[in-house]
Amino acid sequence: MVGELRARALDALERNGEALSRLVNDVLDTSRSVTGKLRLDLELVPLDDIVRDSVRTVEPSAEAKGLALEVHGEPGISVRADRDRLQQVLWNLLSNAIKFTPANGSVTLWTRKDKGSIQIAVQDTGIGISPDHLSRVFERFWQAHTGASREFGGLGIGLALSRHLVEMHGGTIAADSGGPGRGATFTITLPNPAVALARERNLRPVAK
Repeated sequence: MVGELRARALDALERNGEALSRLVNDVLDTSRSVTGKLRLDLELVPLDDIVRDSVRTVEPSAEAKGLALEVHGEPGISVRADRDRLQQVLWNLLSNAIKFTPANGSVTLWTRKDKGSIQIAVQDTGIGISPDHLSRVFERFWQAHTGASREFGGLGIGLALSRHLVEMHGGTIAADSGGPGRGATFTITLPNPAVALARERNLRPVAK
């Protein structure tokens, strides 16, 4: 019994330490994004690997709340991305979904190819978002003014940073919800690797 309690305590400390580390990194990255010092290390990576690592990180939190955490998607999709940064985005979306979903709810991540682009979505059965708030969820520090930060914690920078990182990849991110109590879905759309590579070449300065 004592050993089990010790293991749970150590697991909780580890999760809290990882969450704090990621929060600090988000704050630092937000500062870098504002000053234009945030950079990407782009490469062709299997999307399945990024999804697997992101889900593995949040699994203990989902299990602690009794949430069903599911992954559905097309196998064999590759993206041109900064592995760590895209994983950071998915971690933010999954963490938010878990945080705002009541016990015994569900969080689902799915991936697919769609008309030459790649989509990643995180859907939950949580508290939902009011229609008049949807256009503001990606504003930096916005959550701090809604009262949600007092009830659920957080600084309101994760979604703003996620949007910036996705846009640096040449993609978009959108939020959708049926309203309060009806869950939310965040969808990332990224260019396929060929389009992403062409975009990078166009953005490179011309040698003189």
